[in-house]
Amino acid sequence: TLINHQKEITLKPNMDIGFYQQVDANGQFVGEPLSPGFIVNIGWDNFSRIFNDPGIQQPFFKIFVWTVVFSALTVILTLAVGVVLAQIVSWEELKGRGVYRLLLILPYAVPAFISILIFKGLFNQSFGEINQVLEGLFGISPAWFTDPFLAKTMLIIVNTWLGYPYMMILAMGLLKAIPDDLYEASAMDGAGPIDNFFKITLPLLVKPMIPLLIASFAFNFNNFVLIQLLTNGAPDMIGTSVPAGHTDLLVSYTYRVAFEGAGGQDFGLAGAIATLIFLLVGGLSLLNMKFTKLESE
Repeated sequence: TLINHQKEITLKPNMDIGFYQQVDANGQFVGEPLSPGFIVNIGWDNFSRIFNDPGIQQPFFKIFVWTVVFSALTVILTLAVGVVLAQIVSWEELKGRGVYRLLLILPYAVPAFISILIFKGLFNQSFGEINQVLEGLFGISPAWFTDPFLAKTMLIIVNTWLGYPYMMILAMGLLKAIPDDLYEASAMDGAGPIDNFFKITLPLLVKPMIPLLIASFAFNFNNFVLIQLLTNGAPDMIGTSVPAGHTDLLVSYTYRVAFEGAGGQDFGLAGAIATLIFLLVGGLSLLNMKFTKLESE
């Protein structure tokens, strides 16, 4: 117990928060905590807060669902765009294939943070070129950074742009490994290009790419740079105990909890969320190893 004789107040250690705090005549803690604090053992309390505190639970589960959807859609769209473009630039009848191939791979050569900042300017609601084109053609000016759905759509568009060249390069290499005999036999059976794509090309491409697709999902699960540079999690959710935004991923949500909380830095809660992220990504890594092992066998 500490006694402030000048102000005639008594301070006792508050074991819930790890600070000395003034107590009233009834022994209840009142007033501001006294710094510096001290270490207290809270056990599983931070994990309990994630699942029991409505101000943390609701944004956490919303952000978790959005993180899974964002990662899955990114993998699906980058794969789809990459495979289609690889099929086009591998078409022997196409003139200038080398030029098209070079132009389509160029986004992969530009550092991601530069591309993200460029897109941030392009999507600017006031003077961005994308809104200028949309307003000129259709008379609309979408609020990309303030509408939750449009902000999420913008993130997926930008991330697809950043990721499709990688998938295209992989698909181009795998296309060369598919025997021509399969297409010749298919042509004899009367199959067309679309049938060949869905029954021969796509199955033979996707199977060896499964470990890479899982790795891509795990990477986008923790795609902190995209969120931080493009939206910073905005637009913010209302009525939450800790900072949370509609476009936050779990990793950016953890960062905001640790460093941007209105009540100070909450490293304990951020550490609990980071532990859950580690378990999720670790599970994906084990799944990836399993698929890789099955592929090698």
